[in-house]
Amino acid sequence: MTLLGYGPEVLGFAFAAVFCGTLLQRLAGQGFGMLAAPLIAMVAPEVLPAALLFLGIAVGAGAVSVDRTQLRRSELLPGFAGRTLGAVLAALIAARLADPEALAALVALVVYLGIALSLIGVRVPIIAPTLFGAGTLAGIMGTLTAVGAPPMALLYQHETQARSAAMQNAFFAFGMVVSVAALGWQGLLSLRALGFSALLLPAVPLALWLARPLSARVARHAIRPWALGLAGLAATTLLIRLL
Repeated sequence: MTLLGYGPEVLGFAFAAVFCGTLLQRLAGQGFGMLAAPLIAMVAPEVLPAALLFLGIAVGAGAVSVDRTQLRRSELLPGFAGRTLGAVLAALIAARLADPEALAALVALVVYLGIALSLIGVRVPIIAPTLFGAGTLAGIMGTLTAVGAPPMALLYQHETQARSAAMQNAFFAFGMVVSVAALGWQGLLSLRALGFSALLLPAVPLALWLARPLSARVARHAIRPWALGLAGLAATTLLIRLL
């Protein structure tokens, strides 16, 4: 039995990828795309990045609604502006990328870049120009590959867990919406990608529900090595499969 041409083993693998990515996103404010994108690229590269962007809207909305008291509007606006510009630029680039394998390789490389950015220990001031710049880079990365969290994670890595996760989830949620809109503007959204994301959608509320009791017990710094390690392993496995 297949759905949309995918067997149960493919859908089960993708479901697990979305579940784990959502769990990391809720707990740490990053991780959804870095983990889920390379894993899904192994089995269904043709639905990327649109399928994960559709799912990302639900992930971001669910995650950011948990603790809105940590959000600062003055920081959101320049980040949103940059994210929108990046999404527009990326959509123009994506319109010229027709090879699913090339996109899969790009996903792996962007994950490596994301890991490198996450490991940089420098403290970048959280001001309007850096928020705009990080938002633009996140928009390009996120729209092309569904991996857009690392630039904002770099800005907020020295903030408290609650503030960092809340702000990053807000940028993530907004970013998914504008990335979907930008790809739609270029005619790059397919019914197959929408259907694929619909099949995996139950993984999102399930992971968000499980994350609620865990969020108070698990420190962000304890999650971060696991998140980066799993993302690196997924990206490396993807590149090996493409060779």
